[in-house]
Amino acid sequence: MQEDILTLATPLSGAGGDEAGLLALLCAAAEKDWTERLRDGVTAEQCRAAFLCAAAMSAAAGLITGRGGALRFTAGDVSVTETEGSETAKDLRKEAKRLMAPYVKAENFSVRGVRG
Repeated sequence: MQEDILTLATPLSGAGGDEAGLLALLCAAAEKDWTERLRDGVTAEQCRAAFLCAAAMSAAAGLITGRGGALRFTAGDVSVTETEGSETAKDLRKEAKRLMAPYVKAENFSVRGVRG
């Protein structure tokens, strides 16, 4: 699955040849992260399309964040340039979470007051 994730993440991130190794590692980490978040009884294959997209978006967001710069990529006749990488990364993570929402464990947390 990692090769499929990398294939999707490359144009999303605008990764150049010098970033290929880092992006491959980020794809592996994203695959592991999303696999661990899956609800009991749900496999990556059962939600393959959403899983691949979410992992690719997560990996791309990681590269964009690490780069700290502009995102540029071309797909056919369409060219996209985004100068604020942190907003792009945030949007990619948000969309990844939306895609995987039906398949992952609920994120439960609580906030406790601290007496000073």
